[in-house]
Amino acid sequence: MSSTKEMVHLNLDLSPELYEKLEESAKKIGGNKSDVLRQAIALMQVAIVAKEQGEKFGIAEPEQTLSTEITIP
Repeated sequence: MSSTKEMVHLNLDLSPELYEKLEESAKKIGGNKSDVLRQAIALMQVAIVAKEQGEKFGIAEPEQTLSTEITIP
């Protein structure tokens, strides 16, 4: 019996520009494209939960001022 987790495989159509960003992101985090997509989904979930709770999600300056708010439709 294998201890490998069951995985779902996904086909994904991306523009060449978005694919290049995906590859660049993978290099910058020292992972692969799947790692980037998994982390992006995790960040999206954080943003969704924040919205549901009436909170903001974004990028803060060192003094905690929200400089960029990421909004979810």
